[in-house]
Amino acid sequence: MSDDKPPRKRMVKPPTGGTESGRVVPERLKTAWKRTPSQQAWLNRQINDPFAAKARAHGYRSRAAYKLTELDDKLRLLKPGARVVDLGAAPGGWTQVALERGVTHIVGVDLLPVDPLPPAIILEMDFTDPACGPELIRLLGGAPDLVMSDIAPNTVGHRQTDHLRIVGLIEAGVDFAIEVLKPGGCFIAKAFQGGETAEVIGTLKRHFADVKTVKPKASRSDSSELYLVATGFKGRG
Repeated sequence: MSDDKPPRKRMVKPPTGGTESGRVVPERLKTAWKRTPSQQAWLNRQINDPFAAKARAHGYRSRAAYKLTELDDKLRLLKPGARVVDLGAAPGGWTQVALERGVTHIVGVDLLPVDPLPPAIILEMDFTDPACGPELIRLLGGAPDLVMSDIAPNTVGHRQTDHLRIVGLIEAGVDFAIEVLKPGGCFIAKAFQGGETAEVIGTLKRHFADVKTVKPKASRSDSSELYLVATGFKGRG
């Protein structure tokens, strides 16, 4: 999931970014209401986070936008004219980056509402619903060239349980990409270091010509977060 706002109940990543007005939270507000230790730690981290400040200044809806800009600067995945799917699109930071970089055919999917980002199409739907893939292909006018996912699940505080939920969601994203991508297509997904992630990489290597793991500078240094980048989709077989 994403790292810019406290978690909300949902299947996919919680919305990210600063306040709706884009203003920095004043220091005095840190004691304005009672917070849990984890909420206070999150707020302290946001106040001192340079990527969160950059996102507000640039108008991005989430600091996660800078993860995608770095991935695309290195790997050139966002191409003008490409068809793109953004899984777990809320609040829209990755969709914003894709539009900035010339993508005009993009559908964002999320269980939470996303404020409009024309010409992107926002689909409020569970991507694991069997009807989702065909609907996305219909809306895009063809199979996507790129499926990208910055999703992470709600955590429950039990390390092993949380890790298994994370891996399950990554696997669902992989299955979705394999189902809908056009030959030669690409897949980007948030993942976390761990034994089960290695199994996911093994699955990707069977279906893609090349698979890389990348940790963008915008990922927090104390996080095990990384991104899987699979290119050259070989098909479902």
